[in-house]
Amino acid sequence: MKNKSLRALLPLVVVFAFLSCTTNSPQDVVLPQAKLVQNYAYQPEEMELADLINEYRVSKGLIPLQIINHISFKSEEHNEYMIAKNIVNHDLFEERSQNIIQLLGAVKVNENIAYNFSTPNSVLHAWLNSPGHKANIEGNFTHFGLSITVNSVTGSKYYTNMFMKR
Repeated sequence: MKNKSLRALLPLVVVFAFLSCTTNSPQDVVLPQAKLVQNYAYQPEEMELADLINEYRVSKGLIPLQIINHISFKSEEHNEYMIAKNIVNHDLFEERSQNIIQLLGAVKVNENIAYNFSTPNSVLHAWLNSPGHKANIEGNFTHFGLSITVNSVTGSKYYTNMFMKR
């Protein structure tokens, strides 16, 4: 008797399982509203690096970039992610980029990262000695943001510098 009851319930369980695993169509998906961060507390080294980047750009006949707090916040988020994962990478760049496009009207977003340089000057020189990083610094951008975050356990510095063009 018990076996017959289970067999009778099996089709219902299968139907429920299929219905509960279906995905919503794209128009049914509700994404969290991205929020513009207006305030960012810059450390002296971050402002030094921003100034160094702009001084370099001006020395090459390029316009200085305007700093945007939201981009610096997104850069800090990425530093915290890298510290938590104990890895240096560009993971989730597409999400950061899309956030900046959506909230700030960017048409182009690029990113430089670095790890364990002791000073803003040393990280800038490393980036300038790397063709890809140098191309970002010299690129056709209008705005930028950056963050230097220290791993509280190791003392290592993580750098993220994001560039944007409107």
